Amino acid sequence: MAITGRWTKRRAIPAIAIAITLYYFLSSSYERYEIDSVIPHTNPESVWDFVADFSRMKQLNPTILHFRILADHGNQEHWKYTVEYRERLSHWPYSLNTAIGQYSVLRLPETEGGHYAVLSTHRTCFLGGLFCLNSKGAFKISRSNNSDTLCEETVEYQCPFFFGSFCRREVVFQRKAIMKNLVAHFQKKAFMQA
Repeated sequence: MAITGRWTKRRAIPAIAIAITLYYFLSSSYERYEIDSVIPHTNPESVWDFVADFSRMKQLNPTILHFRILADHGNQEHWKYTVEYRERLSHWPYSLNTAIGQYSVLRLPETEGGHYAVLSTHRTCFLGGLFCLNSKGAFKISRSNNSDTLCEETVEYQCPFFFGSFCRREVVFQRKAIMKNLVAHFQKKAFMQA
């Protein structure tokens, strides 16, 4: 009986150590990232229409490979849709993930700031759905000066402690690419109309 007890302790101690190590490396916390940009000589509603249409997201976000709309409903004032999309990480292109995004596209009344918004929550899964992380975003679009549009985005994302800098680089890359491509699209559009 004493031999069995020692054998159990020998197994338990490494198992507990492995469990604690895995918990430490995979436990997640939420981080926040904010970015803004001014798009000259544009109408906020036009920018809002463009950003709200997920089919344009492939043009804005270079990591998205394909998507499919799972559901949508609402009207011009408040439209909701659910999308499943697959993307490749920018800093590790060998890794693919699948995400489900819930989008809420709305025009806020003057009493609540009078801006346009695209709000979203995402569940991004890796390793065939074995490891998933959550995030949420708020993309606000409003008038800046007389003829410009201000775009402000806030993203709160979940990331395991051990992968903190990797997650941050990925979020920063995607958000900067989206803003850069959005500004470029409307500058090109303004140039073509001139």
